[in-house]
Amino acid sequence: MTKRLILTRHAKSSWDDPLTPDHDRPLNERGKLAAADLGQWLASRGYVPAQVLCSDAIRTRSTFSGMAPALPGSPQLDLKPALYQAGPDVMLAVLRHATADTVMMIGHNPGISEFATRLVTRAPVNPEFHRYPTGATLVVDFMVDDWKDVTLGTGAALDFIIPREIVA
Repeated sequence: MTKRLILTRHAKSSWDDPLTPDHDRPLNERGKLAAADLGQWLASRGYVPAQVLCSDAIRTRSTFSGMAPALPGSPQLDLKPALYQAGPDVMLAVLRHATADTVMMIGHNPGISEFATRLVTRAPVNPEFHRYPTGATLVVDFMVDDWKDVTLGTGAALDFIIPREIVA
């Protein structure tokens, strides 16, 4: 059986108010547009999660909210405080408790970039992959029956996109 992970870094956030705690930063206008574009891109390719494991930060939740209208069905949203600023080991531990066959994880750099790099057998041919800018989204398949069996370096990268590459 195959398990599919859609690994997304939150869209562009706002730095307008320097007094806003990092956890509470919202998306800026560019980020809101990017989230909607990402949702449409995912749906157009049939990359539709049944479960979303999402950091509980405002910008990650807003990224999913922006994507959700374009996604068929109603993915189960699971807010995971452990994903806020998580490193690859924590992200893998959270993923291993997923329950759906297709799961989206929304998190933050620098952890998500390192996690993406360590997950795949071969990196996508895209100069932005290792930088993993805001909105970067990797689609990766694992040949496992259960998420608990996922190990680093075994994922097959199917697709990778950043918002500015999406042609409307």
